[in-house]
Amino acid sequence: MIRVALDAMGGDNAPAAEVAGAALALAEFDADFSLVLVGRPDAIEAELAKHPEIDRGRLSLVTATDVIGMGEKPLHAVRKKPNSSLVVGLGLHRDGHADAFVSAGNTGAILAGSTILLGLHDGVDRATVASSFPAPDGFVLVLDSGANLDCTPKELVNFAYLGSIYMRDVIGRPSPKVGLLNVGEEDDKGHAIVREVHQALKQQPQLNYVGNIEGRDIVVPHPVHGHIDVVVCDGFVGNVVLKFYESMGRLVYGLLKRESPSLLTMPEMQPLLRFLDYSEYGGAPLLGVKGVPIICHGSSSPQAIKNAIRMAVESVRGELSAHIAAEFAQRAAQETA
Repeated sequence: MIRVALDAMGGDNAPAAEVAGAALALAEFDADFSLVLVGRPDAIEAELAKHPEIDRGRLSLVTATDVIGMGEKPLHAVRKKPNSSLVVGLGLHRDGHADAFVSAGNTGAILAGSTILLGLHDGVDRATVASSFPAPDGFVLVLDSGANLDCTPKELVNFAYLGSIYMRDVIGRPSPKVGLLNVGEEDDKGHAIVREVHQALKQQPQLNYVGNIEGRDIVVPHPVHGHIDVVVCDGFVGNVVLKFYESMGRLVYGLLKRESPSLLTMPEMQPLLRFLDYSEYGGAPLLGVKGVPIICHGSSSPQAIKNAIRMAVESVRGELSAHIAAEFAQRAAQETA
């Protein structure tokens, strides 16, 4: 049985969204997982009472009296609030009482807490947030999407490996195509770090690196390489692209609602609306730490929480953390041989 610890107090709409998302996940997904709701029992029980249909046999509660706020300094909060739902949940994961951890709480605190409590895999200098961008032929994984604003060439090369392992072993794409986000495709494009990363990635036979790509190639198939699976960039660029892309969904929905509201209720339009809805993906895996933390939007809906739980379960099933450890150990052995 896969056990997922859910930070029930972390999001803007906690614990209502978290409990409702837990109820959806237990009802819709295979029964090979259970949930541990971490937080204030009285608040959680009040929300559970609204879901009498929930399978309490696959649900348990662990008390955490504190909450880390969205505006708190991440490292300080993690150290000063050991009884927060975020820190307690990560502790459960570290100690083997949970196989994954899901939170819509303070992103910086999740990153700091995961790095401190779970630790990084050998060979990984920084963990990376990997966000899913909807695309016509399945989603594209963009990393880093906000955790690391400034990155070294080595870190960006590592991100390419981490993203490839996730897409290969969790999502099931045997040889994921990797592109480096740049301002042009030529070898001499971009600033010094990007040019160095481009040359380094060309020397990685274990990766299916197709070269530099531009912003227009992220979700639309490249004219030569087709659908790109993994897009590598630093967190500054990645977060700007992510927030802009999220706004496009709201823009299209708003235009439809204003100009042709009847279209929004048509069955034929539902696949498009789901395509534009970030909650279909739920969260972003934090790759590189020894475990499976999933980071959600602070304003996550129950649907988003449900799908973040699905992402966590799939990552555990795919033995993501073990595969990352094995691949980085193999790389280290090859480099020293």
